[in-house]
Amino acid sequence: MYVSEWENGRRPISDRYAAILRNLLGVTDAELRGATRKSALPVADGYDDLLSRIDSASSVSVSMVKTFNDQTELLRTMDRQMGAASLVDQMTGHLTALEDALNFAVLPAARRPIALALAGASTLAAWQAIDSGAVERAWRHYELAKRAARDAEAPMYLAHAMGEQAYVLCDAGRPALAVDLVRDAQSSLGQSGSPRLRAWLHAAEAEVCAHAGMVDDSKRALDAAMDAIPPGLEDRDPDMLSIFLNGSHLARWRGNVLGLLGEDEAVTSLYGALEMMDPTFVRARAGVHTDLAQAHLARTEYDDANTHLRQARLLASRTGSVRQRRRVDLLSERL
Repeated sequence: MYVSEWENGRRPISDRYAAILRNLLGVTDAELRGATRKSALPVADGYDDLLSRIDSASSVSVSMVKTFNDQTELLRTMDRQMGAASLVDQMTGHLTALEDALNFAVLPAARRPIALALAGASTLAAWQAIDSGAVERAWRHYELAKRAARDAEAPMYLAHAMGEQAYVLCDAGRPALAVDLVRDAQSSLGQSGSPRLRAWLHAAEAEVCAHAGMVDDSKRALDAAMDAIPPGLEDRDPDMLSIFLNGSHLARWRGNVLGLLGEDEAVTSLYGALEMMDPTFVRARAGVHTDLAQAHLARTEYDDANTHLRQARLLASRTGSVRQRRRVDLLSERL
């Protein structure tokens, strides 16, 4: 009964139910209620308040920026293990605090470290929004990430945000435009940037090219990614903390792309990646099972495909991943 009254505007959503529904649906308070709350009327003379905000922003120290980055890292870890839906409120508050600090920071020396922290946080928030099925929110977060990266004069963060934003276009049915955006990201980076990021961008290009039916381009990009990835087990890019990529991760990614291309080699590659995967990457593990289901379907191995789809659905439900559940549902229709 409450749901009907909420939908028809006969009863407002209480704060108690709003908190429950936000975690369940993975939406912000504004998205849930349909409109942002009205702010208080401005006073005639707001200079004192403005100067207070400017003074506060100018006093943001290196330790405070580190606190912001530590909070982003905590949210990243929680997202990896638990999923994005339950983190919407925390992520929204975190971005608001970073935006406020940046909006009132005047000089470049104060703005750049805050902008860099905002670029990393908003890219994470955008990927969480994709995972929750909130694609418009994801797009806006990526635009915020790109603006912050430009403000921070950080081409690596800009290229990464552009590369991830291409997935919104690809999921929306515009893979050719996604290919163009990833290639623009590579051009914006030029010869700079870490080898791990360059490998990431090549792998992203390979995946969107596969969705666009550009088989040769996809395979060339895969080869370029394999050539660029640094050797060893280390997966964290010290210059680009949003990037987790080593040879094992790239093998999984390669298997996904080969599965999209219908290549038999995909199954072997994906099983190898599954055995070596960090168990804390729960959502990524759901993705591997989905990739394996897709690869088995391409080989008309329906029992194996169904086994992996069941596991993928279980893990996607555990993390609340709308994006993964959508993939599972689309593949299930082919059984």
